[in-house]
Amino acid sequence: MKCLILAAGYATRLYPLTENFPKPLLKVGEKTILDWLIDDIDGAGLVDEYVVISNHKFAHHFNDWAEKSNKKITVLDDGTSSNETRLGAVKDIQFAIDELKLDDEMLVIAGDNVLDFSLVKFIEYCREKGTSCIMRYYEADRKRLTKSGIVTIDEADKILSMIEKPSEPPSNWCCPPFYFYTKEDAKLVQKGIDSGCGTDAPGSYIAWLCGQTTVHAMEMPGSRYDIGNLESYENVKATYKGITK
Repeated sequence: MKCLILAAGYATRLYPLTENFPKPLLKVGEKTILDWLIDDIDGAGLVDEYVVISNHKFAHHFNDWAEKSNKKITVLDDGTSSNETRLGAVKDIQFAIDELKLDDEMLVIAGDNVLDFSLVKFIEYCREKGTSCIMRYYEADRKRLTKSGIVTIDEADKILSMIEKPSEPPSNWCCPPFYFYTKEDAKLVQKGIDSGCGTDAPGSYIAWLCGQTTVHAMEMPGSRYDIGNLESYENVKATYKGITK
């Protein structure tokens, strides 16, 4: 299994902190955000390579970080240098597939969130279902729902529909940026792009894919700490206790 880490954003809402430094390498406690994620995932022993997809501006920071790791980490520079010229998450995923000629199942995650639960639980769920999968959590705040990917599901967790940033949310199930693609479904990313699926939000590919094949959505077994601005970063630093579930 390959783990693709989406880290090509510019985190403009965290300026000046991230003006010249990537958000995933900010520290929370004794570790970087990225180390919290990778150290947890590595415990399952199923990922044989981590692929960090960066932009040109920050790639050297990720290379410096990767050189100090004892894990197999490949850093890809997608060639963009500003928020205005970014490829978007789905095109970054296809860029990695093309660049490394990937032909494997994939765990695809955003590199800028910390969790209080182990992603190994998600990997185990995906293995059990045998399909591409995402996670979901209940969100009561309508304003947040209109800024997120929203799914409707049946009683067996199968996704019936998914839509990004709906003006009229069809449910309260919100999707964090953690995905699993089967080997077969990873081969369809380019087809999704060619078919007109959105490319900025990583969930746009899943929104297209669930109309082509079966995709399941696991209820998130804990909390996600989204570091969106300076205030939320300071709050996470002050309150985060690590993986406790």
